[in-house]
Amino acid sequence: MILSLQDFRAPIALFFCLLANHAPAEESVQGAEGFFEGSTLGVLSRNFYLNSDYRSPSPTGKNYKAEWAQGFISAFESGFTPGTVGFGLDAHAFAGLKLDGGKGHSGTGLLPVGSDGRSESNYSSGGGAIKLKASNTTLAFGEMEVESPVFDTADKRLQPEYATGFLLNSREIDGMNLQAGHFTAFKNQDSASGKGNFFGYGANTEAGGISFVGADLFTQSPVGGALYASDLTDTWHQYYGNLHFKQSGVFLDANLYHTRDTGQALAGAIDNTAYSLSGKYALGAHGFTLAYQKVDGDTPFDFVGGDSIYLANSIKYADFNGAHERSWQVRYDLDLTAFGIPGLKFMTRYVTGDQIDGTHAPQGGAYNPFEPATGTFVPQQGAGGRHWERDIDLHYVVQSGAAKGLSLQLSHVSHRANAAQAGDDIDRVYVVIQYPLNFGPF
Repeated sequence: MILSLQDFRAPIALFFCLLANHAPAEESVQGAEGFFEGSTLGVLSRNFYLNSDYRSPSPTGKNYKAEWAQGFISAFESGFTPGTVGFGLDAHAFAGLKLDGGKGHSGTGLLPVGSDGRSESNYSSGGGAIKLKASNTTLAFGEMEVESPVFDTADKRLQPEYATGFLLNSREIDGMNLQAGHFTAFKNQDSASGKGNFFGYGANTEAGGISFVGADLFTQSPVGGALYASDLTDTWHQYYGNLHFKQSGVFLDANLYHTRDTGQALAGAIDNTAYSLSGKYALGAHGFTLAYQKVDGDTPFDFVGGDSIYLANSIKYADFNGAHERSWQVRYDLDLTAFGIPGLKFMTRYVTGDQIDGTHAPQGGAYNPFEPATGTFVPQQGAGGRHWERDIDLHYVVQSGAAKGLSLQLSHVSHRANAAQAGDDIDRVYVVIQYPLNFGPF
């Protein structure tokens, strides 16, 4: 397996290697829809209110943060021109407007914060990617959303995250989806432009980027899996494996990550293994889930990209990924369609974690840095850390009529931790209203 893709030449070489091995590509692309005929345009209106009530002082010293904002996310996806290699274009644009939120309540992640400590009244961004297609293989270059277990951009606030680079996606083999990518810039959820840095819990890579390769396996069978590997420049090599089973109301899922430092080891020495096991049983309108998660290593399980953690107990607020942490989850889902309310779903879950001990993280590394003011090393987490989180979520989607697709999500999150875990004691409320408008094909 390719461990790292140091620059953009690797995805391009892989694309043309696949092209050379699939001579019938001309027929499949010529028969596909054209550039405009296969195009779609969508605009998502997203109204977002976020309220964070800190029960203990936050790192910024604020006890309360609350913002309300309106966002518009537009996305254009073209078809492909005819020929052996088809050409296409994807583009996106975003505009965000502050509806409410003063200086003392800023910093929720919905809006950028200026040098005066106030959230910006508005911000906007845009980007796009050119793409090539041969047979069932696509190569894209530009700014895009990315979805893989080792690098995954998130969509948890007003604006989605985006990354700039190359992404290859191939479905030449039945039941297998091959991915490879190399990304050198990242646009955060509250930023107007991408920057060449990738931040995790301790990782801070401001040069180079992240590369990955992997495959989703047996995608058309009840038993499936995935294998991925990534390289964060001079920071770590990360490996991921998944095995899952889904049939007759039963879903079993196992995830495993192993991370080792590499190169200059910018985040310090890392030797970390994290895994989770979960099982869900659906009985009519009801769903019951149990999950167990464990981190083996003196450093936390770290990642870059807001959703680049596919462990079962990475949930709304906490990831339960501390050094040596053990965590359990119990979850209940209810689909109220069975009770005459189609489109309405309810979920609640509780996760508790303990046995956290960050005091053995390598001294001088990102997880146990030296503090000049005290002349000592200060680990991110102490010994005996523990915490819990409880989530309650209500989600409704209009099923028909002029407002079809309109969705309303109400969420409440509570998180409590001791001093060794070092997390916030917080109660958080989300209110998200979304309405999609879709156009095309043209």
